[in-house]
Amino acid sequence: MRRVRYGHTGGPLFLEEAPVPEPGPGELLVRCEAIGVTLPVVRKVTEAAEPVPLGGEIAGEIVASGAGVTGFRPGDRVTGLCFGHGYADFAVLQEVMASPVPDGASPVDAVALVRSGLVALGALSAARPAPGETALITGAASGVGHLAVQLARTRGASRVVGAVSDPAKADFVRGLGADEVVTCHRMGQNGRDSQGDRPTEGGRQGGFASVDYVLDAVGGALLTPALAALTPGGRLVAYSSGGGTVQAYDLLVGSTTVIGFQLRRIARERPELYERWRRELWRLFTEGAVRPVVHGEFALADAAGAHRVIESRTNLGKVVLIP
Repeated sequence: MRRVRYGHTGGPLFLEEAPVPEPGPGELLVRCEAIGVTLPVVRKVTEAAEPVPLGGEIAGEIVASGAGVTGFRPGDRVTGLCFGHGYADFAVLQEVMASPVPDGASPVDAVALVRSGLVALGALSAARPAPGETALITGAASGVGHLAVQLARTRGASRVVGAVSDPAKADFVRGLGADEVVTCHRMGQNGRDSQGDRPTEGGRQGGFASVDYVLDAVGGALLTPALAALTPGGRLVAYSSGGGTVQAYDLLVGSTTVIGFQLRRIARERPELYERWRRELWRLFTEGAVRPVVHGEFALADAAGAHRVIESRTNLGKVVLIP
């Protein structure tokens, strides 16, 4: 089979021939039909101390299963997060991370909706939104962010503000249901402003308009103004790997809260909640309340091109590889 690899930190991606892996206990072997490209995986190529497998979201058909698998069988269509080599014709997926793909949904629909949607829905749930509250979504045009904008509406947000890195993304985010879109300087991969430590919103220096909760996908320099935007008692949910520092005094004066969210912990420790969120996503998709948007589909051999889109922050929605 073919898989994508790189030889050293920051090195170019290339295709290589590799044996088809065998599923171990509790694992599924999936013939990949769509692979989601995410910022954390892109960052690994440039930041990891040594080369690591390019994992990520996959969707496809099960061709074999390991010992102890009870919920799936060969021929089932699934999607989930692969922690090994995911940029490949075949990939191993842990059963606990797998979700069935319903009839009528394509592999691209699945890889664009489920994992990114679960992160968005989980971060939103962590914010404990009440009907009528207002929301700020950073990285609002990203694979996760564009779903978070829509999901905030389904949870009763009265006003949704989207933060983007480029004014060219504003119409896209408004089309998803955002009431207002603010533009920040394009952020570097480490979450810091490429033109300085302080981002600019809406063409001016200063903070965001007040909101009740923030779903932050960026971190870094954007964390401080996002936190300052919270109303008294507001909540900021951080689910990015962009870093950033929060001063305890800033939380004290506003009685605000910062919450860290990681989906992997939910999948492992609260599988019933993970499954409930998954069912909710597919229901909203079927009802037309949430629509995943795919920025582009790239051949496996052009994984580097897909990474360039993510690195440049020009994507509107999900970037997908098609083996």
